[in-house]
Amino acid sequence: MSRVKYIVIAILLSCGFTNATAQIAVRVDSVAYNGDTIPHITFPTLHKYPPRPYKSKRAKQKYERLVYNVKRVYPLARMVRQTILETYELLQLLPESEREAHLKRVEKGLMEQYGKQFRKLSRTQGRLLVKLVDRECNNTGYALTKAFLGHTRANVYQGIALLFGNSLNKHYDPEGEDREVERIVLLIESGQI
Repeated sequence: MSRVKYIVIAILLSCGFTNATAQIAVRVDSVAYNGDTIPHITFPTLHKYPPRPYKSKRAKQKYERLVYNVKRVYPLARMVRQTILETYELLQLLPESEREAHLKRVEKGLMEQYGKQFRKLSRTQGRLLVKLVDRECNNTGYALTKAFLGHTRANVYQGIALLFGNSLNKHYDPEGEDREVERIVLLIESGQI
């Protein structure tokens, strides 16, 4: 098996992944064939895009800022998705009388654990988070809030979002206005940035 590790390292170095080896998840298996052990290496999908032409220095800075914001917010959107899945699965197992109490405990725990992190987001990052939550969950933030916390609280949170120039009803459009964000997310998922 140690020979397989050396082969993987050699392949990674020859492919130019010297700085990205910690980020890219390479799966190494071995297959027995006629008494020999042959390494079977599975690389993740790597997306290739043409170099971005920048019209000006300001356009380059704007794109770099978008990359920074997506890198900061995307893990939060994935965490939201995971929390929603876990909470939904647990709610299905709980009796009707205990569901609301459980939701209050989950909300309190999330506010204690992630409240400061969410409050530190800028308005741009908040808008991006709403869209990325829609991307991850296939539901708007308003629909998710309404499903878990009820119509009244969803309207309160929507009102607060509107006060800050945001909306929980924003949809993610990977083919339209969110094309750049989708590109950045795919590059983050494959470990390229």
